[in-house]
This record gives sequence, structure tokens and C-alpha cells, in this order.
Amino acid sequence: MDSKIAMRTLLVLSLMLTLINYVETMVIPALPKIEDQFSTTATTVAWVTSAYLIVGAVASPIFGKLGDRYGKKKIYLISIVFYSIAVLLAGFSPNIYFLIGARAIQGLGYATFPLAIAIITDLFPKERVAWAQGILSATLALGPALGLLIGSYIVQDLGWPYAFHTAFILSIILLLISIKYIPEIPEKTKEKIDYIGATLLMVGVVAFLVYLSNGPSDGWTTLTQLTLLAISAISLALFIPFERKAIEPLMKLDLFKVRNIMVANIAGLISGAAMFLMYIGLTYYAQLPQPYGLGLSIISTGLLMAPVALSIMIVGPIVGRLINNIGPKPLLIMGSIISMIGFLMLDTFRSTEIQVLFGALVASIGVISIVIPLVNMVAVALPEEQRGIGIGMNTLIRTIGSSIGPVIATVYMDSYTAWIIYVFNNQYLPLASVPSSTAFNYIYITAIGLMLVNLIISLATRNYVIKRLKQQQTSAHV
Repeated sequence: MDSKIAMRTLLVLSLMLTLINYVETMVIPALPKIEDQFSTTATTVAWVTSAYLIVGAVASPIFGKLGDRYGKKKIYLISIVFYSIAVLLAGFSPNIYFLIGARAIQGLGYATFPLAIAIITDLFPKERVAWAQGILSATLALGPALGLLIGSYIVQDLGWPYAFHTAFILSIILLLISIKYIPEIPEKTKEKIDYIGATLLMVGVVAFLVYLSNGPSDGWTTLTQLTLLAISAISLALFIPFERKAIEPLMKLDLFKVRNIMVANIAGLISGAAMFLMYIGLTYYAQLPQPYGLGLSIISTGLLMAPVALSIMIVGPIVGRLINNIGPKPLLIMGSIISMIGFLMLDTFRSTEIQVLFGALVASIGVISIVIPLVNMVAVALPEEQRGIGIGMNTLIRTIGSSIGPVIATVYMDSYTAWIIYVFNNQYLPLASVPSSTAFNYIYITAIGLMLVNLIISLATRNYVIKRLKQQQTSAHV
């Protein structure tokens, strides 16, 4: 494939992924405002993020397999069409449930990431794949940086619906550019799609997250809650044997026998949960009134978190290059340790904006040092015809973790609360209930525990060095 075509494709894909991550992140600082506007709870609002991620998780392997079967460009464009329609609908949401539904449809656009990775893997020579993947992965930071900077101004000055309105216009423009400039990638398989497996997995995950969401308000052992837990357990229990017997399963569980695939998927689940634990926790803490939080506006919250996203954008390509030189194992270990230090900083020191900024910077750099090697590990470990489904499966598992993160964070915030007290004529009047310091302590302690588990899992990685593999292949051909 011509290098100019490959680079042009990389640029177009990067712009689309940047937009998708922009929209995803600009929603986060607006969550408290959406909660107030629709007079709902933090756990309900958390589904604005979780619904998008859950559908995106299930859609990723399905669209990855569809791309292998019908052509990656065709399926990529279909996902953008669904995404654009959903963004349009979200901007006109009359209530919280309509918004959650629109965000769920938006999740189909999340499948563009594994498809983009698969397209790039097909177009670029093997020695440059890690670099190109690093560029695409950097959109996980560039998009949030724009979402936190530009999006926060739009949300505060015009209202959160206008963030969706502007994103819709941009998505249509990028759709037309993608139609013209992304090359056709021939289909490689004729596999069927595992819709039953997808349904079982989605029912299991959604039921479990609803159980977590309703726990603080409904209790953990009521009949309704136990029913949800039973539905989740039964669905997931049926999913595993069904996938083992299916000729063409949604998740090829046999791939877990490959050591690096197992590590990549478990680490993806853990890092996804930890990242969104931090994002949701920081968003609410930044906007809570002092002394319960930092008392920042939406714009100030965006300005506080934007350097975190920008630092990830810088670190992403560097990590991509390091994979070629030292392999993924040292990066996974280093990322786990750095993340633990960052979350410990947030747990211990967060009384000022500078303290929060530095803790979040350290934690985010650690997490991105984990996420980028995971994609490369999957791509290298699998044959060409299985890359789409393999990357899709990894994205599914990582995104399930991401969908769990917001729910866990809001469960802590709804379970551990304090009252804002107003003193009038020597009388103490409770005005509102807000998350207490204990809630945020548990959020970051949980994140530290997750990263400790990730560190242990990372030790099982079978390391490889791309440059060395390339030299060995060249010598073999000679």
C-alpha cells in the first residue's frame, strides 16, 4: 500500500476518533448540570456514560467481525452513520431516559476504534504499526483535551445540548471525508455473527450494573436487587459454555490460552475501570462546594483536567515507540506502579487544585502506559485474519471495565454522604446532601487495589521486541 495513502488514512481516522473521544469527554464535566436539569440522581446520570460504553463494548467485536467479513471501510462508515444520528438525537433530549437511550445508540460509534486499529494494521508495514497505533491511541487524550477545554465553554455558556449540536455537524463532515479518502480493505473471512452471545453478555453486564446502581437507594438484598443479580449470574454463566460451543463465537475464549492475550484482556478490564473511576470522581469533586470539594465551575473543571489529557497525548506516541525497543512487559509494569502512585497522591493530597492536577497527571500517564501496549500485544499475537475480532474482543473487555468505573464511583458517592449546613440565627439548617470525603477516599483506594492486581497480572507477560523480531525475520529470509 502506498505510504501516502496510509498516512492520509491515519490522519482521517485520527480526526474521527478525536471527535468521538471529544464528545465522550465533554459529557463528563456536564454530568452534575445534567443531574440538576433533569432532577435525577448521580447513579442515574452515570448511565449517560455507562450506556454508551456498554453498547460500545458489545458492538466492538461484532463490528470487528463484520469488518473482516464485509470489508472494514464499509462497516466503519456504518458505525459513523449510527453515531451521527445518535449525537443529533442526544442534543434534543427531553428527559434523562431519552438522553441515556441516545447515548446507547452512540455506543455503536465506539466500534470505530477497533476498526481503525485493524485498518491501520493492514495498511502499515509491521515495523511502523506500533507507531501508528500510538497515534490513534493518542486520540484517547487529544479528544478529551478538546472536550474538557472547548466542551466546557460550550456547556457552561450555551448549555450541554449545544455540545452535541456542534459535534453532529463535525461528524457529518468527517463522514464525507472518510467516504472519499479511506481505501477499501478486502474482506478476509465469511464468519457468522454471534448475536446470541452478544445478547447474553449485554444482559449480564447491564443487570449487574443496574444492581450496583440501585444498591445505595434500594438496598443490596431486596427481592428486586437479588433478581437482578440472579439474571446477571445466569446470563454470564450461560454465555461461557455457549461461547465454547459456538462455531463462530463473539469472544473466542480459546484465545485466553495465549498468554499475552489473557494479560491484555485482564489488564484492559482493570485499567478501564480505574481510569473512569478517576474521571468521574474528579469531575464531581472539582465542582462540589468547598470544603466538600474544590468549588470550581464547569469551565474551571475543564481547565483543571485538560492538562491531564494533553499529557496523555504526548506520552501516547512515546509509549508506542518504546514498544518497538523494549517490548510491552516493562511498560505494563511501569504503568501499574506509576498509576498506583498517582491514585495514592489523589487519596492523600487533594485539598488544592495543584495537588489534584499533579495526582491526576501521574495516574493518567500510568494508565495510558498500560492501555497502548495492550492493543499492540493483541495485534502481534494474532494472525492477520483474526486481528479484527481480537482487537474487538480486547476493546469489549476494556470497555466493560470502563462502564463499571462510573457506576462504582457513583455508588460510593451515594453511599457516603455529608450535609451542607447553613447557620441561621444559631440554628443549623441542612441544605443538601453531597458526597463526603470518605466516598472519594474509597474511589482512589479501589483504584490503587485495581492497579496492584494489574501489576501482578503484568508479570505474566511474555515480552517481545518488534525490532528484534524484524531482524530475525529478515535473517530467516536471507
